[in-house]
Amino acid sequence: MSHEHEPRVFIVIPALNEERTICWVVYQATKQADAVIVVDDGSSDLTAEMAKECGAVVLKHKVNLGKGAALRTGFVESLRRGANIVVTLDADGQHDPREIEKLIAPIVNDEADVVIGSRFKRRSSANMPLYRKIGNKILNIFTSPKRRDITDTQSGFRAYNRKALKAIGITTNGIGVDSQILMEVNNKNLRIIEVPISCQYGGLKTSTYNPIRHTFSVIVSIIVYITEGRPLFYLGIPAIVLLFTSMFLFLHLLDIFNRTRYFSIEIALLGMTALLTRLTLAITALILFAIGRMVVRLIQKNMENYKYSEYKEVDN
Repeated sequence: MSHEHEPRVFIVIPALNEERTICWVVYQATKQADAVIVVDDGSSDLTAEMAKECGAVVLKHKVNLGKGAALRTGFVESLRRGANIVVTLDADGQHDPREIEKLIAPIVNDEADVVIGSRFKRRSSANMPLYRKIGNKILNIFTSPKRRDITDTQSGFRAYNRKALKAIGITTNGIGVDSQILMEVNNKNLRIIEVPISCQYGGLKTSTYNPIRHTFSVIVSIIVYITEGRPLFYLGIPAIVLLFTSMFLFLHLLDIFNRTRYFSIEIALLGMTALLTRLTLAITALILFAIGRMVVRLIQKNMENYKYSEYKEVDN
């Protein structure tokens, strides 16, 4: 695909036990890009071997680490190999690799840093199971409350330019990675738009989680990410509230004692509980704040040349 002055486009495909569909996805993707990287996340079938046979660079995790870890591996390796644009898509065949050119067009034209392929921008969502539509709407609210124009926060069919890849630091190993990336995009003020895509559901197993577990797992990941990202705010405010609560309880206890000489054990216990909880939150906030700053610095500094020991390239 590459010509002089054209961007180097890499496709990253996280895969877990997708031997039925991986060859078709890789074969179609190779027509649209300079390289296709399949990250086999600890499959127990022939996913890695088939992907390699069909023309992909295959990186294999020793054990199953999760979609977030697979994308992190793919991003790091793509940057190391000189990618300018990275497209991610699922290995189960629900995304059509032939739409990659349309997906990367806004980046090529310098209109966006991140492009999401939205299943809700056209009638391709008509075949989506009802429970998935409801789950996506719930997760849209949690993931992007300030960007109501983002209709499909859970789409795995996305494109990133090199600037975005360097700015995004994936810390979530699991299924909540798509939400975490979007929150990172918003925090880093990267330009993001959606383009309509088609999507195939018939006869495909499109998630290893049941719908309730999937939604719950993503929400938990979002809460953890938000708390880790701004611990002094999200833990500091409750700590301050608890401090004033404990002071009020202790002053109330002293007032009762001065007036009646009665010492209320119940109020004393409530005050101590509030004070100890406040101290725990404050210490936790400071620790998370320090760790968070260190992790961000390490990710940003080493994104291009950090070699993960958790994967190896599959040889011929």
